[in-house]
Amino acid sequence: MEKGTTLTRFIIEQHRDRPDLEFTELLTELSLAGKIIAREVNKAGLAVTMGLTGRTNVHGEEVQKLDDFANTTILKTTDHTGHLAGMASEEMEDIYHIPDKHPRGDYILVFDPVDGSSNIDVNVSIGTIFSIYRRQSSGSHATLEDFLRQGREQVCAGYIIYGSSTMLVYTSGLGVHGFTLDPTLGEFLLSQEDIAIPRRGRYYSANESNYPAWEPGVRRYIDHLRQPDAATGRPYSSRYIGSLVADFHRNLLKGGIFLYPGDTKSPQGKLRLIYEASPLAFIIEQAGGRASTGRQPILEIQPEALHQRVPLIIGSPDDVLEAEGFIQGSSVP
Repeated sequence: MEKGTTLTRFIIEQHRDRPDLEFTELLTELSLAGKIIAREVNKAGLAVTMGLTGRTNVHGEEVQKLDDFANTTILKTTDHTGHLAGMASEEMEDIYHIPDKHPRGDYILVFDPVDGSSNIDVNVSIGTIFSIYRRQSSGSHATLEDFLRQGREQVCAGYIIYGSSTMLVYTSGLGVHGFTLDPTLGEFLLSQEDIAIPRRGRYYSANESNYPAWEPGVRRYIDHLRQPDAATGRPYSSRYIGSLVADFHRNLLKGGIFLYPGDTKSPQGKLRLIYEASPLAFIIEQAGGRASTGRQPILEIQPEALHQRVPLIIGSPDDVLEAEGFIQGSSVP
């Protein structure tokens, strides 16, 4: 499709022959939420939404004011569309049920309102991650089982990154497409169609302060990436922002691998399966990449809890396969 096509037109055109995907309005409302959040982010230190609320969330993390603002914004811009039966957010302990005054639909929405919120006050890129599933239950309200689904059941996933420009990237199983917000028009316009991640990159993204606590296979893999080898493009360069969406977005476009494995302190990992790992895994696979725990594909994990954590190895397919070899012991340094 022609560059500069609006997000709404692109979605309509792409889904014209897919009557089973009836969430065009929902995606449009999510893009509106992204514009509103971007406006607050761009105010930086001038905004009353910057700083801490003084509360901690369900994960024991300090809640930023922007976390609250973004969470409320997404709820308010999507709960009335008639497409949703319920929502779940990384910032809320329980399911959000659609109020009785609004019609309910056939889909559920899960989201991380502000990924990388610890970077808000220092002007580093942050993002919103979202995912849509088709509802399975038939009662008046969505149930927990509607949300505890393998990632392969997603019908749409995406993220909005707030950086030097605001971008929305999404997939509905028909490739990965990127849209850049034109602030003069207030519209997301097509900037990258059918994004394909390179099979191998030159970058790795990992919080290396955790190196001593990683399992031996992860440490061997990182050591391997640091060793020079002109034939394979090593050593790799370390590029770690500490904002998952920002690290993921760079690797999606340039190639590379992101690792947040489990360690001796948190064997289950840090990142949330439903709100972070599964949506990004769906996107990366649609772009030709790979995502796993190091031992199991992310999209094949059966969630057992709304806020379940998981190790995440994600990026260029050859890089992730190589990392899995080290972790599983089939590769030697």
